[in-house]
Amino acid sequence: MTKAEACLWKYVLRARQMKRYQFRRQRPVLNYIADFMCKELKLVIEVDGSTHQWEETGVKDLKKEKDLIEAGFKVLRFTDEEVLRHIEGVRESIALFVQEIEQSTPLLPRQRGTTEQEP
Repeated sequence: MTKAEACLWKYVLRARQMKRYQFRRQRPVLNYIADFMCKELKLVIEVDGSTHQWEETGVKDLKKEKDLIEAGFKVLRFTDEEVLRHIEGVRESIALFVQEIEQSTPLLPRQRGTTEQEP
């Protein structure tokens, strides 16, 4: 896990800090590994380091994002710099995106004592 990913995990996503949703880190989704994923929201969050500026990596990122979207996931991307320098802005962006999902997608009701619900 990169420094930016660790920061996002510790200060924003871990232990249901984001609107009480459970996010998992480094999760297999389709044929990929998602930096962070919330199964309940079908939301994947990616943190892109400096290698993502390379053309070859950028092409792979676009394919991954396209495949995830086609499978019904929503994808949010942040750069390492955004996470490390503007963590509160990143937190706010994620919270607003989660709110949009909540308003536009009928989610299953949450049940006490469960960690995740199957879609």
